[in-house]
Amino acid sequence: MAKGYECWLPLHQARRVWSDRVKVVEVPLFNSYIFVKCQEHEIRDMIKIYGVSRIVFYNGKPAVIRQKEIDAIKEFLEQAANRTLMVGEEVEILTGAMKHVSGKVKKIKKKYLLLYLEQMGVSVSVSLEDVAPVKRLK
Repeated sequence: MAKGYECWLPLHQARRVWSDRVKVVEVPLFNSYIFVKCQEHEIRDMIKIYGVSRIVFYNGKPAVIRQKEIDAIKEFLEQAANRTLMVGEEVEILTGAMKHVSGKVKKIKKKYLLLYLEQMGVSVSVSLEDVAPVKRLK
């Protein structure tokens, strides 16, 4: 940053579906937030920076994120980036005639996987780029 502050915008990869394709893009982990390392007396000057709309406060003071919390976020992002699909995992088809249909992974090849669709009682071959893990609410 031009003012000399150390800034960090945590990004992760997400699949986005267009009408004709699925593309992996980097998106912010926390929408509309960046982390800035600075001295406490510099915080109020940041609001003068173009694009900054507000500073996050907690209990009347600027919110402070400890380094161990930043490190935990970085470790989480690293683990998530290295994660691959596994046999038995449930995935959702993102494109085509079977868009939004989910099934269990039976076999994984280089560019395709064999997916068992329980509701239809069939197995289908699907491109790895056209599926995403099903997110379960806990």
